[in-house]
Amino acid sequence: MTMILPFISLYIKTFGNFSDSYVQSWSGWIFGITFVSAFIFSPIWGKIGDKFGRKKILITSGLGLGLSVLLMGFATSVWQLFLLRLFMGVFTGFIPTSQAMIATQTPKKIAGSVLGTLQTGSITGALAGPLLGGAIADIFGYATTFKWTSIALFLSAIIVLFGIKELKMRFSDDEEYQTYSSKQVLLHIVRQPVLLIVMLISMLVQVAHFSIQPILSLYVAEIHGTASIALFSGMAFSAAGLGNLLMAKQWGKIGDRIGYVKIMIILLFMAGIVYFPGAFVTNIWQLIVLRFLLGISIGGIIPVRIAYIRQEAPLSMQGEVLGYNTSLRFLGNVIGPALGGMLAGFFGFSAVFFVTSGLLVISGVIMLVTWYRHEYEGKFQHAFSSHRN
Repeated sequence: MTMILPFISLYIKTFGNFSDSYVQSWSGWIFGITFVSAFIFSPIWGKIGDKFGRKKILITSGLGLGLSVLLMGFATSVWQLFLLRLFMGVFTGFIPTSQAMIATQTPKKIAGSVLGTLQTGSITGALAGPLLGGAIADIFGYATTFKWTSIALFLSAIIVLFGIKELKMRFSDDEEYQTYSSKQVLLHIVRQPVLLIVMLISMLVQVAHFSIQPILSLYVAEIHGTASIALFSGMAFSAAGLGNLLMAKQWGKIGDRIGYVKIMIILLFMAGIVYFPGAFVTNIWQLIVLRFLLGISIGGIIPVRIAYIRQEAPLSMQGEVLGYNTSLRFLGNVIGPALGGMLAGFFGFSAVFFVTSGLLVISGVIMLVTWYRHEYEGKFQHAFSSHRN
């Protein structure tokens, strides 16, 4: 999927003679519209997966994604690309469904490590994709890259069909076995403040992470020039993937050992700090180094967040809870590109880095305060009242 990300804004330019602000704004909307439909459909897929298994959903998702990306290679207008990205969002559940499938079949005590391994797999693709996509785009053109990407997506569906056997879930107690209505699932989330904030921060992290994505290639062109622009944009994208690849599993292991929320708080502050200097870079290599450091910090948030949800939600509702979490992430994916495109259009590229850095730091503060109140003040008050009695 990441093969096509570095040059969506450049692909839009081939449809007509547009102004820079027009391209930046439409890049944000076309990038983000996928996640509007994904936001709506993720809990639905999650609930279906809880009832009927996840293998069929993975196959359907792979085929739907492949078809939509193939048709993008034949788009001739901004609106065609916009509608195809909208259609694509209905099926953008392959990775979240994989996460739910593995989470529900993994013991809680090693969930962080195993989900970190899954994250390493998806990030290996995210690392190779922009470089491969950028190279193909420079050699063969943007439309051809969409067609190659669709082949990879069709292959993923075929591999799932013949290569995966879904095991029946084993329930450890009646709470895990119980069937839950959507209302009960939502009440379970709302009644646990840390779980609720972890899921809401999923959205804020995605807003922060995706705010720069649709205009990154334009920023690269500004600081580096237009020579081999697709390739250098791919390198800037992939630098974050490399940092993610190196550390995702390690963060998961550390989370298994010392607690997932603690790691999440540390990583949110780290990401906020390394995002800020991006506004001041003067050459492509400074940007690549900062993107690498961002990948190291952002990379651990996904596996530890899912491992925490695995820990706090009964097994028979986990697909739906992860579906809601994915919906919130996709909502962040909608807001992020639109916000980034708007900020870049009105205030310049630097504003995107300033706002994003602030969002990540604020997320860290919210997570820290909620966790402290729930873990320490609650326990202290309980101990104090027990002592008095």
